[in-house]
Amino acid sequence: MYRVHCINNIAKVGTDALGEQFALTDNASQADAILVRSANLHEMDFSNKLLAIARAGAGVNNIPLERCAEQGVVVFNTPGANANGVKELVIAGMLLAARDIRGGIEWVNRHSDDPQVGVLAEKAKNRFAGTELAGKTLGVIGLGAIGAMVANAGRSLGMHVMGYDPYLSVKYAWSLDRHVRHVNDLKDIWANADYITIHIPATDATRGIISRKAIAAMKDDVVVLNYARDVLVDERAMAEALQEGHVSHYMTDFANANSTQMPRAIVTPHLGASTKEAEDNCAIMAANEIRDYLENGNITNSVNYGTVDLGPITTPMRLAVFHKNVPGVIGQITSAISAAGVNIENMTDKSMGDNAYSLLDLSGVIDDSIESTLMDVDGIYRVRVIHGKFA
Repeated sequence: MYRVHCINNIAKVGTDALGEQFALTDNASQADAILVRSANLHEMDFSNKLLAIARAGAGVNNIPLERCAEQGVVVFNTPGANANGVKELVIAGMLLAARDIRGGIEWVNRHSDDPQVGVLAEKAKNRFAGTELAGKTLGVIGLGAIGAMVANAGRSLGMHVMGYDPYLSVKYAWSLDRHVRHVNDLKDIWANADYITIHIPATDATRGIISRKAIAAMKDDVVVLNYARDVLVDERAMAEALQEGHVSHYMTDFANANSTQMPRAIVTPHLGASTKEAEDNCAIMAANEIRDYLENGNITNSVNYGTVDLGPITTPMRLAVFHKNVPGVIGQITSAISAAGVNIENMTDKSMGDNAYSLLDLSGVIDDSIESTLMDVDGIYRVRVIHGKFA
């Protein structure tokens, strides 16, 4: 029986997907896995029992990835599970910026008690008319699960779409509308886009990507949309650009002391991935990742270890080894198994940066001493023994 601790509310459809071999626990120190959404885990102590953390969402800046890697704790996320919900909010943001819908609604509310409101509305409507999205240029920074969907939606709305992503995967490249123009320099987006939307993770390299210099290079009356992470935008520079009228609107999903005070900023309270469908999709994906890893040792959508998949266990024993990505470690692993008199029927190894993960199917069962033997090898973080149905 595996035990799972939920931090934040995780949709029941997700926890139900764990299956009969899993039980929920309120005690984090007894958990084999943690399911989390937005809670900050950087100050949390992890027990030696903890094997995995699954984030029901895409961003993982609330999880200490390197510390987890060095403890052999796999961190999963759920890319694409909430993409449609975020995409729809981005489209809503563009429409709110293009047409002064908010101003029009506020006007109607102020005049709702006037019997002549209909007549007055006909006279007042021109001040809220705005412009159409069709024919405008949309610049999409980041063409992953969300960005690709936003780019395609922009094309469906009749927009010219430019996309920037130096790490564009084959999967998402194939999913893009053929009329989306891929550019290799952000300067092309700054100079040409009427709407600029960001869909990249927050890293040391991307913080402040919408900088003072970038904003200065943008077209007058540009609309900037940030439904990714607040730290991607230099908020002081954005406030000044809005005040000066260089930026028409700043649409963001991150309410803070800066964004809520900006003129012509429309701020929503982190609604992007908060639809029922998105929360259900994220919970189910996270649960499936946890289940496959704990039962079979397979890793999918990990952010601190590479993808490894040997399918369901069909041998008496499977050995999972977390180690530094240095020469000689795999040789010592296989030598130890050979010395125990057991054959390796199948194996795979995948590295990610300084860390690596080896998964080996064995023809027989080795006693528990194999764990201590391997843990004596310099560079090995953790060893897991997973018994198959033939054990």
